[in-house]
Amino acid sequence: ILARTVRRENELAIRAALGAGTAALRRTLLAESLLLCGAGAALGVLISQPILSVLARYASRFSVRALDLTVDPSMLWVAVVLAVVAAVLLAFVPRLPSADSSHGFGLASGSLRITRNTARRQRVFAVTQIAASFVLLAGASMLLKTLLALQAAQTGFEMRQVLAVNVPVMSYGKTPDQVGGFYREAIRRIEELPGVDRVAVGSAVPWRDAASNGFAFLFSADGHVRAPGEEDPRGRLRTVSPGFFAALGVPIIAGRDFNDADCRGGEPVVIVSQSLAQRMFPNRDAVNHHMMWTDPIMKFIDVNTAPRRIVGVAADIEDEHIVPGPAITVYHPFGHEMLLWGGRLFVHARGNPYALVTPLTRIIRDMSVDQVVERAATLEDVRAEVLTPDRLNALVFGGFAAVALLIAVVGVAGVLAFSVSGRTREFGIRLAIGSQPRHLLTSVITEGVVIAVVGIAAGAAFGYAMAQLAGHYFPDMRPPDAVPVAGSAVVLLTAAVVASVLPAARAARVDVMQALRSE
Repeated sequence: ILARTVRRENELAIRAALGAGTAALRRTLLAESLLLCGAGAALGVLISQPILSVLARYASRFSVRALDLTVDPSMLWVAVVLAVVAAVLLAFVPRLPSADSSHGFGLASGSLRITRNTARRQRVFAVTQIAASFVLLAGASMLLKTLLALQAAQTGFEMRQVLAVNVPVMSYGKTPDQVGGFYREAIRRIEELPGVDRVAVGSAVPWRDAASNGFAFLFSADGHVRAPGEEDPRGRLRTVSPGFFAALGVPIIAGRDFNDADCRGGEPVVIVSQSLAQRMFPNRDAVNHHMMWTDPIMKFIDVNTAPRRIVGVAADIEDEHIVPGPAITVYHPFGHEMLLWGGRLFVHARGNPYALVTPLTRIIRDMSVDQVVERAATLEDVRAEVLTPDRLNALVFGGFAAVALLIAVVGVAGVLAFSVSGRTREFGIRLAIGSQPRHLLTSVITEGVVIAVVGIAAGAAFGYAMAQLAGHYFPDMRPPDAVPVAGSAVVLLTAAVVASVLPAARAARVDVMQALRSE
């Protein structure tokens, strides 16, 4: 719109010479800007619901709640207000002629004249577009890099062949032995199904139950001495049946797995994670040592605080975060105490795990018609469901970045095309005195690259400042790594070169005689 306003300076000068005041010319430009920006805003409002439907259908593969997504009307009003602000800005930025100075715009010449201020304004807008595009591209690249890192993270256990099924504890009116007997019988029957390798029970599905099982309790161990003012370390509590680690493909590093005797209420025993063993028993074997819960809350959840002998050390299972890290976890044998926070069946299948959902459900319902069986999914799909917000963030942010990149490319191409059209006489003279077309081609492309470099530098400075400001409110927030930043800069520079090619080729093909004759 700004370039078009400059092209119409002769028309505006004639209007001013005929008596049109500055206010009338402003109203004309404002009406045109409002029409164009309003049409763009209306189009955005019309396509918002279809675009949201596409995103909802994509997200519904992981969560049916995504189908309930709706467009927030307040966001639509914000877009409309921004469109009006843009229209007003575009109407009042250009310099207009007056009746007294209309001759300064060259009424007698039909050629386009670009003043230094006009060219500067054009470049400032192009630089601003590139800066905004750079910030969005860097953010989208960071999200994409994070998503790829999460997807490639090694969990340390089998995911594709392990089916996790929620079979919540129906403990009302039942003793712990009755609850344990129900799950043991379910394990026995399911193991008899063809295609089943191993079956186990646990208290939490990795990642999916992180919100409800993210508690850590105080504990201590043999020989552990607290420093003055220091509290005991905290660890997660999980309840598992014999064969749980084998079903998930988690190795027992030292000692042994639980057995049926451990589940019948004999000597209190536990299995601890590798990180816990290394922390509490450095340079020693943790097996046959004792640990004990010291958290006062244990008496409210019916967990005995007596010392428990460590019979095994298992590799860490990070069941709360996608990226594995040190896991301080204590595993109780299933059946010795109440199964905490619900029962989860883990079925290791030799073939397609989902083919076992129907017969598994039938077995559970035959045992108890009221028993709930829900949310059957492989651990691989559970992780994909947990990563859904990250996927959507990367997709939406990437879409915004792509639109911003397109706008930046159009902006650079428009500025250079406008510059070339206003410098036709200059290019003609250069060619007439012996300049080579390739020099003009290089000159225009260089101008586009310079605009892109300045925009990238401005975007980097703005992004860094915003990251520092946000860091005061969000301590865990980190700026993008060098790879996303460098990649975004390369993409923008490449786009600037591509956007500069057509205007540069036009400048190199200027007809000398026609350019001079037109002046």
